Amino acid sequence: MNEEIIKQISEELNINESSINSALKLLRDGNTIPFIARYRKEATNGLNEEEIRKINEYYEYQNNLLKRKEDVIRLIDEKGLLTDEIKTNIMNAKKIVEVEDIYAPFKEKKKTKATEAIKNGLEGLAKIIMSFPTTFNSETIKKYLNENVKTESDALEGAKYIIAEWISDNAYYRKWIRSYFFKNGIITSKLKKNANDENKTYEMYYDYKENVKYIKPHRVLAINRGENEKILSVSIDVNNDEIISYLESKIIKKESPVKDIVIESIKDSYKRLIAPSIEREVRSELTLQSEDKSIEVFKENLENLLLIPPMKDKIVLGFDPAFRTGCKLAVVDNTSKVLNISVIYPHEPKNEWEKSKETLKDLINKYHIDIIAIGNGTASRESEKLVSETLKDVKNCKYAIVSEAGASVYSASPLAISEFPNLHVEQRSAVSIARRLQDPLNELVKIDPKSIGVGQYQHDVSQKKLSESLDFTVTKCVNNVGVNINTASPSILKYISGLTKTAIDKIIKYREENGKIKSREEIKKKKLLNDKVYEQSIGFMRVIDGDNPLDKTNIHTESYDKTLKLLNYINMNVNDIGTKELINSLDKIDPTKVSKELDIDLYTLNDIIDSLKQPNRDFRDDYEMPLLKSDILTIDNLKIGTHLEGTVRNVVDFGAFIDIGLHNDGLVHISKITNKYIKHPSEVLSVGDIVTCYVIDINKDKEKVSLSLIDPNK
Repeated sequence: MNEEIIKQISEELNINESSINSALKLLRDGNTIPFIARYRKEATNGLNEEEIRKINEYYEYQNNLLKRKEDVIRLIDEKGLLTDEIKTNIMNAKKIVEVEDIYAPFKEKKKTKATEAIKNGLEGLAKIIMSFPTTFNSETIKKYLNENVKTESDALEGAKYIIAEWISDNAYYRKWIRSYFFKNGIITSKLKKNANDENKTYEMYYDYKENVKYIKPHRVLAINRGENEKILSVSIDVNNDEIISYLESKIIKKESPVKDIVIESIKDSYKRLIAPSIEREVRSELTLQSEDKSIEVFKENLENLLLIPPMKDKIVLGFDPAFRTGCKLAVVDNTSKVLNISVIYPHEPKNEWEKSKETLKDLINKYHIDIIAIGNGTASRESEKLVSETLKDVKNCKYAIVSEAGASVYSASPLAISEFPNLHVEQRSAVSIARRLQDPLNELVKIDPKSIGVGQYQHDVSQKKLSESLDFTVTKCVNNVGVNINTASPSILKYISGLTKTAIDKIIKYREENGKIKSREEIKKKKLLNDKVYEQSIGFMRVIDGDNPLDKTNIHTESYDKTLKLLNYINMNVNDIGTKELINSLDKIDPTKVSKELDIDLYTLNDIIDSLKQPNRDFRDDYEMPLLKSDILTIDNLKIGTHLEGTVRNVVDFGAFIDIGLHNDGLVHISKITNKYIKHPSEVLSVGDIVTCYVIDINKDKEKVSLSLIDPNK
């Protein structure tokens, strides 16, 4: 491993070099990020998944950068033009764009005005001009006339093209100008002539200006989309005179008869070559930064959505609303098994309102339904009214509005068809809605993360980068929660650390043939997993009510001996796991002292202690439970100042969307989230949060409500 790169990573990420070295070595040896983060804390000094991922990405980027530097040095050296100064400049470059700037003058060029002029023998004239001679006249120029260059004017024009390209190829000038664009540029967008923005989607950008250094990522992506849709024209405005003055100050060293020729070359170089190129580079960099920020927001939202606590041991009625085709109902028991599929027609055109209420009551009473999960799609609020009226005559049943984003994608997928071959698409959707409330993580892993609907401008970013980031987030969440090996579906198992499709198929087949897996040791003995896969995955797979009580914890099998040593130390055994007596005994010990006495590293010891105290702990329980309701809200119920409870559905750069029970989610602008200064709403809000909010504006025509989280009485 390259020590210089490791040193750079340490400075950039503020992580000590020893931890970086360990993390990279573990990754190189085929260990997964979740495994390293959970079970190799002693080696990395407790690095988490995000830190390990950043180390890996940074190392790969710097490695690729180093390879490119070495390639460029070799290519220049092969031309016999490499100097110590050029080599030093290349090795000191921080970004690939800087390396390419240095390499530009040495590249084999495509046909340009300058290459044609050089071909016509005018390079010598250009060199004379750039030497700023004390005399320069017609006689000097005539020496360069030939069959391709017939006039002095043609010769001067060709020489200026060559000088313009030399200036454009100067890495130092380009770096300064690029920095100037970032610091002083103003991004400007205008409505294109004859453009058709039917819904006025880009109205705020019809005549828009903002400093490049301050523009928000969501605005960059919005402007880009408007430009791609041929609605906006976009440019970066700078003080061109200042840049040209800078170039003149660097290039013109003394008075000379050629000064005006050089100034013309500078202006041509900047206008024709440098400015368009730098503008593209700056906009590309802005887009990359905005994509990264947008993906980061999506990742955070997805993680918070996946970690919404499950509604454990609840019987749920999934309600997929619709008008003409009827509302599909699915009763799902507390193990997610489907008990009943029904359909009701409360809305247009059948209008079987009272009959639908009776059907609902019968289902609630027959199956002892605890919660009704209503999808938030078409006819959702009309269906909510039906459920609300029904529940007035029923005790001990509540309802919740559930995001059905991606439910239709799942329902038509081969996975859903194999799971429910005898159900229609809408019926599968009702099952999915019910299960989303029971266990969001278990159900949402069946859907492409991009279809879950908690992002911003997700179609305008690199789809490859988005997919990789979201898959990483799902993997992190699944492994942090862990799975019950006897009930986990292939959809969730594929995210478990180290598990391959072959391994998953073996586990599923063995379960089907033997009823259940009784222990982690059984997985090893039956060779369901090879040694490496077993090592990477076993700690994340739990065996509930199995032969070994330790198997229901997230203690890795490699630490079972250490665990037994600790239990023996406090005069307890595995059957005491989770009891008050064991918890009291563990609370009394000094982990630092015990770590030394038992020769167990402190990270592993603390993890063992936590697992022994709470063997079945689901850290999702620390998050807020979904908001349950029993009555409906309409926009007519609202007035300015109304105090409400709501669920955060999406967090974006400019604010957050909150489900307060209306057809459309209310919007709280970033300025109304808190009295304190924040850079991004995610500093305060997460998807799934239950918040108290206040109505500050109502637009009944557009059915839009603006909210504030700031108490007006304080």
